This record gives sequence, C-alpha cells and structure tokens, in this order.
Amino acid sequence: MADLKSKFLQVYSVLKSELLEDPAFEFTNDSRQWVERMMDYNVPGGKLNRGLSVIDSYQLLQEGRELTEDEIFLASALGWCIEWLQAFFLVLDDIMDGSHTRRGQPCWFRLPKVGMIAVNDGVVLRNHIPRILRKHFREKPYYVDLLDLFNEVEFQTASGQMIDLITTIEGEKDLSKYSLSIHRRIVQYKTAYYSFYLSVACALLMSGEELENHIDVKNLLIEMGIYFQVQDDYLDCYGNPETIGKIGTDIEDFKCSWLVVKALELSNEEQKKILYENYGKADTENVAKVKALYKELDIEGVFADYESKSYEKLTSGIEGHPSKAVQAVLKSFLGKIYKRQK
Repeated sequence: MADLKSKFLQVYSVLKSELLEDPAFEFTNDSRQWVERMMDYNVPGGKLNRGLSVIDSYQLLQEGRELTEDEIFLASALGWCIEWLQAFFLVLDDIMDGSHTRRGQPCWFRLPKVGMIAVNDGVVLRNHIPRILRKHFREKPYYVDLLDLFNEVEFQTASGQMIDLITTIEGEKDLSKYSLSIHRRIVQYKTAYYSFYLSVACALLMSGEELENHIDVKNLLIEMGIYFQVQDDYLDCYGNPETIGKIGTDIEDFKCSWLVVKALELSNEEQKKILYENYGKADTENVAKVKALYKELDIEGVFADYESKSYEKLTSGIEGHPSKAVQAVLKSFLGKIYKRQK
C-alpha cells in the first residue's frame, strides 16, 4: 500500500508539470509560480482516500491480474482528478463558511496574499480536470463518459451544497426545517456521489463497463456514503478529538446533523423546547444542555442500532450482486468505514 501511495504521489508531480506547461495558456514566471504553490497547498494535502480508491477498485475489478505501469498511471490520473475536484470544493467551501483552518493549516484564502483570489483559484482547479482528461484519455473509447461523469457529479455536489446552505441560512435558525429526509438529501448530493460513487465509476469506465449497467452499484455506494456521513456526525459529538484530529462544533454551528434530527424525532414537547433554546449557540452551557439531552434520549444507543442495521443491509445488498469482482470492490469500501473511529 505504501508503494502504491508513493507511485500515486509521483503521478501528481507528472500531472502538475504538465498543467504548468499547458500549451493553451502562455504562463509568465509569476503565474506559473502562483498556480504551482496553489496546487501544492490545496490538492495533495488530504488523506487521498478518494484518489487511491480508483486504483484499489480497478485492481479488484481485474480479479488478481497484475496491472501494467500504464494502467496504474491512468487509474492514478483519474484518482487525482477526484482529488482536484475535492480541492476545488474545499477552497470555495472554506470561503463560504468563513473557516480558519483546513487539514491542520490555514485555509488558502486566509493566506496574506491570497484573499478573494482564492475564488478564481477554485475555478482554475476545477478547470484542471478536463485538461488532465484531455491529455491522457482523449483517445479512449470512454473519454466522453468520463467527461460526462465528472460534470454530473460536480453538478450533484454543488446542488447538495446549495440545499445545505439554504437550509442553514444565518439569522434564520429554524430547527423545524430539519428532518431525516432533508439530512439524507444534503448528504446524498453533497458528499456521497463524489466521495463514494465517483471512484468506483472511474474504475468501471476504465474496465470497459457501461455505467448504466451498474445502477445497483451506484445505489449501494450512495447508501454507504450516507452511512459514512452519519458516522461523521456521530464522531463530531462523541469521537476522541485526538483521534479525529479536530474538535467537533456541529452543535454550536447549528449543523443539520443526524444527531439533532434523531433527537427532534424522539423528543417530547419539553425536550424539543430544550433543543430549540440551546442548539446553535456557542456558549458551553448551551452545548452541555444539548449533550445532556442526547444522553437522556440515548442517542449513542440509537446510533449503535443504526450502525448495525446499516451494516446488515449493505452486506446483504453486496452479497446479492452477481459479480464477485464488484462484490470485492464494495466489500473493500465497507470494510474501510465500518465502526471507524476517525
């Protein structure tokens, strides 16, 4: 795996060099340096799970056959396209949310010379994706399908972000807007398509498969993505900050979290009143009251029940799939996230 990751990182260097020499634009030294610094700051810094999953999935779809160097390069290039897409979303998300840090360093737009130039940088990052695809996949029979896939997933993610933003408008803190169905819609569109489906869809296209023949795979991955986000919501409140690398602030930030949605569902009128009065306030006393109510409602137990039911449902869905190779891909995804602590 370490070897795979180092190979993957080498491909980043290749793609970066190609983008900095793109013949469609005449770079000056200043602009080339800016774009290089901007890419290095925003693209390779995360856990790289989404990108590495393309190679993993492609390998599993080949059922044990050793991959050629060219296949590893192409699968890595698609993996990096997903990481570029993620970087584009995060740069702009951080501006919208007024965030301060990302991946343990200041957000890009917080750097002294960057500021609102970051908006255009996000647009540039997004435009790197078709440049990479054009250079390496133009002659492939699945080229148009790849372009279509990235466009569609970007549209779905941006639309999910929109529902999230308009549901949580500042100054209009209204818990009655929050429900399990709105939580599910936000998560499905904002996270599940690009974090779970996209990697496997890239691997399927590279394997010569038609995506319309794999709607069942898409549905299972979306369910997994929703389960993943519910875990995230749970860890925000109950995870160990040392392990997850951040201190959760979903309660203070008035997030449409699975926990608050479940609490609303299970509360009587008196308990609802506590939520309405304390949720979304930064004061530690307010947060403590919300957490005390979660304890009273046994939200931890409700989550444990949800986790085991989701796992059973996903496992039986996976085992019902006719292809053993596809089963292996889906099991590998589920294995990585089941009962995770971070």
